[in-house]
Amino acid sequence: MIDKYKRNINYLRISLTDRCNLRCRYCMPEEGVVPKLNHEDILRFEQILKIIKASSLIGINKIRYTGGEPLIMNGIDNLIYETSSIEGIEDISITTNGILLCDAAGDLKKAGLNRVNISLDTLNEKKFNSITRGGDLNKVIQAIEKCISLGYSPVKINVVLLKGINDDEIQDFINLTLDMPIHVRFIELMPMGTAVDLYKDENIKCDEIIKNFTVLEHITNEKSSTAELYKLPDAKGLVGFIRPISCKFCSSCNRIRLTSTGTIKPCLHSKQEYDIKPYIENEENLILLLKKIILSKPVEHHLEAGISSSEKMMYEIGG
Repeated sequence: MIDKYKRNINYLRISLTDRCNLRCRYCMPEEGVVPKLNHEDILRFEQILKIIKASSLIGINKIRYTGGEPLIMNGIDNLIYETSSIEGIEDISITTNGILLCDAAGDLKKAGLNRVNISLDTLNEKKFNSITRGGDLNKVIQAIEKCISLGYSPVKINVVLLKGINDDEIQDFINLTLDMPIHVRFIELMPMGTAVDLYKDENIKCDEIIKNFTVLEHITNEKSSTAELYKLPDAKGLVGFIRPISCKFCSSCNRIRLTSTGTIKPCLHSKQEYDIKPYIENEENLILLLKKIILSKPVEHHLEAGISSSEKMMYEIGG
């Protein structure tokens, strides 16, 4: 569906849960989700599928499952299978921290999962444990290798840039693309949720990296892509830069976001959200509301002027 600003909105990101098996310092408090949502407050899979079906009737053809951590949800392979069975859905992906992915990757691919994005901010085991507050780096590395062997393409690695923490590993991450058919994507820290207090001291602009790594060759990327793509000569993979503040991509934004509690956000950084739970059982009314939501998408966010106006934490929205 085309919105007021001539953007084709064809992408629905769905947060399945606000819970996670890690406690990344820029995403979630050390004590975890506070307060914890009750089970009945979370959308059931059958409700999610009804929302996807209605969305597909107005042009949504890409689905991404996020969290929290989506792989902690029992039955996610069946959810993906049912999603792949909905007419009009052409692409299904997940964003995961990778801890549970190695064991799940085969079943997920059989179910219809097309792509995976894996969050990985360091290749150093000690720093990984510190950033995630207890995660096992080896499990993530094994998951990346497993996904490549299974033919997921492309496997994308999301690296949040943190000054003084992982900025000494940028070259190491870029070098991964020499021999591995992956996309390594550097993402600027966003001043929202628990990252607000970190932003001033730990934010790194992607421009600084691009300027220092002149060997990277710029390549043409899809208009709706959030990443500006580069490539090392003769590399198997690509390097991407996602700059939500220094080079925001609002003019080509093609997505809306469904939270685990049943609200839809037309913009990640806006307070505006719509409760769609009362409409789920009536497809006609649900479609009308989805059209209204898409037409309410703002022309752009104003994150560059300060802190995100969204009152939700990143783990509640799914990024």
